Amino acid sequence: MSPGDRVREGRAAGRAGRQRARLLSVLLATALSAAPSCVSSRASLADSPSPTPSPQGIFKLDHLIFIVQENRSFDQYFGTFPGADGIPMRDGRPAVCIPDPVLGRCSRPYHTTSMFQDGGPHRQPNSIADVDGGQMDGFIRTLPDKPGGCWVDRTQKKCSNKTGPEGQPDVMSYHTGREIPNYWAYARHFVLQDHMFGPSDSWTLPSHLYLVSGWSASCPHPNRPMSCRSNVALDQPAQRFAYGEDPVYAWTDITYLLDQAGVSWAYYVAPGTCVVKPCTESPGPSGTTPSGKNPLPGFTDVVESGHVGNVLTYDDYLAAARAGTLPSVSWIVPGNRVSEHPSSGTSIRWGQAHVTRMVNAAMLGPDWNSTAIFLTWDDWGGFYDHVMPPIVDENGYGIRVPGITISPWAKAGEIDHQTLSFDAYLKLIEDRFLNGQRLDPNTDGRPDPRPTVRENVKILGDLTREFDFAQEPLPPLVLDPNPLGRVVAPMKRQTSA
Repeated sequence: MSPGDRVREGRAAGRAGRQRARLLSVLLATALSAAPSCVSSRASLADSPSPTPSPQGIFKLDHLIFIVQENRSFDQYFGTFPGADGIPMRDGRPAVCIPDPVLGRCSRPYHTTSMFQDGGPHRQPNSIADVDGGQMDGFIRTLPDKPGGCWVDRTQKKCSNKTGPEGQPDVMSYHTGREIPNYWAYARHFVLQDHMFGPSDSWTLPSHLYLVSGWSASCPHPNRPMSCRSNVALDQPAQRFAYGEDPVYAWTDITYLLDQAGVSWAYYVAPGTCVVKPCTESPGPSGTTPSGKNPLPGFTDVVESGHVGNVLTYDDYLAAARAGTLPSVSWIVPGNRVSEHPSSGTSIRWGQAHVTRMVNAAMLGPDWNSTAIFLTWDDWGGFYDHVMPPIVDENGYGIRVPGITISPWAKAGEIDHQTLSFDAYLKLIEDRFLNGQRLDPNTDGRPDPRPTVRENVKILGDLTREFDFAQEPLPPLVLDPNPLGRVVAPMKRQTSA
């Protein structure tokens, strides 16, 4: 029996046990009501149990779902969203113009209807150069001088939909609700976060490490958490976990605390992903999920606890949503074909359709009224953004990414201007399920030398402010996964960057 089968068997047994308990309670209540009364009514009232109080505040949320897509800046997706801190405009035209060494002048942001972009480099040196000390003007200068690139020779035929009307490279492009209508619909009906910053000024893997652990590091000794040191480059193969290899991430992740508290969790990847080798990858319509977006099997504590089997597939998620058996905490990360990664060869529509299916499943299931879904993108992908990221430690924050909260308890149509990062997700998990315990080396029982307890950073906002738990629950907003029609695109395997 596979680990995933054991997890599902355990859940089924738990459901059966709860059903038996409910049946016994009903039978007992029936028997008591039929029996002759031997005590006074006053004694009966005194002995009857008090009604269980209904949960209040964040304790109305029994299921937290985190959906993480890839490589888009806030301005690229929501730079013209009404009321948001978007691209500065003057008379309906972008007021910003950044240096373009190829054109020999500055280039402005431009609207694109193309669903395919190249984006730009997005490692730590590129982030530093893009931010340029707060000028936010290095996005074109950091494009590599690569032969054949549309940003180098913009007259090529293949570049007709990857440059702007004035020859701008597509790192300066932005979308509106015309191209990504479902994302804009979620933003209008629920809560849009316009100051969600990537957790580190680097690429996909460090962001996903922060997503589940509040840190990105390299560890010379995988069994010694205190050997780890901050690292958001992770540019050496030995510093990165790959499927089938031994774990390399020695520090403590959030699942360690969840397991200690008996809180259920699952991490959902594309079907066909070969997580535990030996096995053969069998890509389905979503492609497969690289280990850079699925780092939990690379954590020593996850392997030692025997919980690698909590890495499941979209099919498992859809079944749990349908049956009302979602775990307390879920992460959903994309396969290559639905990631929205620029230069992936697949349309943004595919990513939007994937996200919509995941959201619809939660909305249509019996757990909707106790659910909050958080949708975000792991890093900026090289695309322009005009807001300087705050500096909280040597690792971040990174450039802004989109963020949306979807829940029946969300404050409908609001824009959250708080400073947020993926650390706010960990903080909410901890406040809801762990009595506020943090991934803090001084208290979590498994110390590591992380430089910052990110959940306690003073400028970090509080996601609970996005909810109104006294309101009537918002109804589901079930959307067509393909509002613009289906699209067929050429396939090529992307990197995990």
